This record gives sequence, C-alpha cells and structure tokens, in this order.
Amino acid sequence: MSQLKQMSHADNSAPSTPGKFKMEKASYFNRVRWHTSPAKLALWTFVFSAAILIFFFRSPATSSPPADPSRRSLRSPSNWGGPVWEKRVRSSARVRSRNGFSVLVTGAAGFVGTHVSAALKRRGDGVLGLDNFNDYYDPSLKRARQALLERTGVFIVEGDINDAVLLRKLFEVVPFTHVMHLAAQAGVRDILKGKTIPIFEAANHGTVARDFTYIDDIVRGCLGALDTAEKSTGSGGKKRAPAQLRVFNLGNTSPVPVTDLVSILERLLKTKAKRNIMKLPRNGDVQFTHANISYAQGELGYKPVTDLQTGLKKFVRWYMNYYSGGKKAVE
Repeated sequence: MSQLKQMSHADNSAPSTPGKFKMEKASYFNRVRWHTSPAKLALWTFVFSAAILIFFFRSPATSSPPADPSRRSLRSPSNWGGPVWEKRVRSSARVRSRNGFSVLVTGAAGFVGTHVSAALKRRGDGVLGLDNFNDYYDPSLKRARQALLERTGVFIVEGDINDAVLLRKLFEVVPFTHVMHLAAQAGVRDILKGKTIPIFEAANHGTVARDFTYIDDIVRGCLGALDTAEKSTGSGGKKRAPAQLRVFNLGNTSPVPVTDLVSILERLLKTKAKRNIMKLPRNGDVQFTHANISYAQGELGYKPVTDLQTGLKKFVRWYMNYYSGGKKAVE
C-alpha cells in the first residue's frame, strides 16, 4: 500500500487558502532556466526512473498486510501470527504423554475452561486455549486465570471463536485431535457484583431445592466425555457420515434446600445473612430439581463425590484469599 505524505505547514510562505497565491516571475524564470540544463535534466530523469523501479520492485515484507475486515468486525486482536507466536502455540499444544491428545479448549479463561485446561495439562495432554476475554463479568478474573494457566504451560490465544481466519490458522499450525468447546456466557454477574440474590419458597411455603455440583466433578465428566469420544468420520479421509452425538447431564443427584446453602455460608463466613424470602411464581420455576446422570454413569463412569459443604468450604477459602488482596490462586 502506498503511503501519502502530508504537506508540511512549516513554510509560512504558502497560504492555506488555494487560489490566492501568485508565483513571483523571477522564481518562475529561474526554474525554467534550471530545467533547460541538459546535464541536470538527465540527472533528474535518472533519479525519477530509479525511484519508480524501487517502488515496483521493493520487497513485499516491507509493506503491512491489509487488515482482514472479518477479524476487525469480530474484535479479534491483530497481534497473532508470526514465527514467535506459532512457536508458543505449538509448545502449548505439544503432547507430553504416550497416548495423549492435542486439545483446543475454547473459553479457556472461563471458570470451567480453566479447570479443564489445567486437568488436561496435568495428565500430559497438549492444550491450547482460546478466549475473547469479554467483559460480561469482571475481566480481571479471566486475566488471573490466564496467568495461572501460563505457569502450567498453557497458552491462551486471545480471539473470537467465530473468527474463521484465526481458527483456520490455528488448525494449520497444530493438528488438534480434539476440541473442548466450553465458550459460553456465564450467569454469575449478580453475585460477583455483590447484588442481592433472592431466596424463593414454594407457593405452599414448601422448600425450594436445587442441585449443586462441585467443579472437580464437572471436570471429571468433561474429561470422560473427551476420552470416550469417537473419531469424526470426516477426519483424514473422504468418508462422510453422521458424527457421534451424545448428550450427558453432568450434575448431582442430591438436591439441597436453598435455605441450607445460605446456612452453610453463614457458618463458614461467620456472618448472619439478611434473608429476603420471596414467593415462587406459580407459573415460574419448579420447586425441586436434580440431574438425571444415569447415561453419564453408564458411558463415562461419572459419579460426583464432593458434597455441598465440602465444596463451599473450598470456595470460601479461595474467595477470602483472592478478594482480600492475596490473589495467589484463581478458583
């Protein structure tokens, strides 16, 4: 791309308004006499020709590549690519175990994505993260998780999962065996912002109970699904057929009353909560829920083992350390 040089305004002799400046006759005739010199005319012809040759035959490496409009619209950073970047990508995705996988984890800076990435890395799999670091909730949490994963050897590429150019480049650099798609919008903004979370009771004053699952149990389920996944029928050949489709519920089978959750937090935090009990709308949410994990148990051997009190104790310990200014660990 050629660059246009802006006119310098240091010369005050030229007015800024066009059409009001008249060239002096002496200056004009001097220029005519100067250009009529054959030697000088030949010199300027040579210089002009050389400039044209340099312009047309210069190395393409000196020009900046045109920006991809799709990447701009997706707000993906433009700092990916190049030998150094590719080296980091390959190093992060390098398999360390004998039968390990090379996994691209989307949403790697999210809560579940961070824990899954760390677990994969610990067992010797190659892991490369992808996250857009949006501000749906406090981005500092994602940046802290990014720093945590980098210490374990996991590199997170900052970009959008809808950026086809970036995804194509990643798969050119690394022949991934699996993709762990965990990029999703989390609904935790109210609790992170310190907003009141209402407690509901059923219309007949009954107890509202919910299913709570600790992150370590969710990670085991995710890894189990990855380990038992079949190879895509279109990978490495011309065969085309429906891909393997399985839907698992990763949850718990022991619903806990929401009031019990509040009581456990009160004990752990040594603080009395201000309870705002609200009636559950008759046409709203259900009173009692839990996950049916029978399929996950049979296919993955999935079985949650962390009870609510143990999980909340670990959470409170992290929360107090992180938000008290320590910030040594992230979840």
